[in-house]
Amino acid sequence: MPTLSGIFILGEFVGPVADRIHEISMRHDPKMAKARRPHVTLVGSSGLGPIDPKTPVPELRRKLQPITDTASPIELYFQAPHRFLQTDIVVLPFDPHGPIRHLHDRISNAGLFFQKARFNFSPHVTLTLYKTLTREALAELMQVKIDEPVILDKLQIYLTNHPSPARLLLELELKG
Repeated sequence: MPTLSGIFILGEFVGPVADRIHEISMRHDPKMAKARRPHVTLVGSSGLGPIDPKTPVPELRRKLQPITDTASPIELYFQAPHRFLQTDIVVLPFDPHGPIRHLHDRISNAGLFFQKARFNFSPHVTLTLYKTLTREALAELMQVKIDEPVILDKLQIYLTNHPSPARLLLELELKG
């Protein structure tokens, strides 16, 4: 399995809906929930691989800030929970089209060097990642329904070098 090293771009969520998702994750996969709050990964694992880890922060800012300065916050609605085939990974997906796809595409055309993506673009919030689920836990997770949206209003750019903890390099608000 490839290492998860490079620069990732996340949209971390805050507020009551994010707190509710975090509580669900804490109950079913505390290791994952303690490592990172609910978020969507825009660059790093799906659609676009990680950005070259040698990319200097000023270059990241120069290429990404024009995007975030003109991109408006995005209201995202959750779809029904999804389990990735032959895994215990359960996620709450978002529609991969519309404003989130537009933002993703603008980042992909920013002139940065991306490593190979491992998966197609599938924006989601992960509920479980590490834990083996019982039949009961899986059934409970598959019944999760969240009708309220989350707002993607800033991007966090992290340098990852697994297994070391990720390091925040830059945070940019969506100001458009």
